[in-house]
Amino acid sequence: MKTTPTERDTIIRCQQGDKQAFRWVVQAHQQMVFSLALKMLCDEEEAKDMVQDTFIRVWQSIGAYDPQCSFTTWLYIITSRLCLDRLKRKRRITPMPDDEQVLRNYAADSDNQRTLENSEWVAMVRLMAEGLSDKQRLVFTLCQLEGLSSEEVQKITGMDAIQVKNHLYMARQTIRKRLIALGYE
Repeated sequence: MKTTPTERDTIIRCQQGDKQAFRWVVQAHQQMVFSLALKMLCDEEEAKDMVQDTFIRVWQSIGAYDPQCSFTTWLYIITSRLCLDRLKRKRRITPMPDDEQVLRNYAADSDNQRTLENSEWVAMVRLMAEGLSDKQRLVFTLCQLEGLSSEEVQKITGMDAIQVKNHLYMARQTIRKRLIALGYE
């Protein structure tokens, strides 16, 4: 994802202290930041807080942004690091008793057009993420849930290709085992 000329101009204006330009940046990217934070933290309120924390950090460090890097990638880096820091301070995420039923209901729903509500995403991710390390959850979220390329995940996480592959493999194996245990193959 390359930074567009319009986005590049907006970022330059942000670097010069233009708060209107920064508002545009927030509006353009807040859903992406929320999506990643929700999938990583499995808590809607925490994800909302993370959006605020991320954009505060972006505003404070926009001067250090390197235009050679995609702005979106830079934003993923900031968000994922803040999420990992939050996860380290927080207790392990454990599934709630109703999370398994949410997954069963979703799997049984024949309407392919159905969209997941935030609470359903949280329940499903919490259930599937049980047993994953923070790094496995991050790599799985970026690759599988956010649809980023391996190269982007390497830039965001600072891991090399082998580490990304290993964390993704282990996450998939753990999730596959969870699904089999729940009766899905």
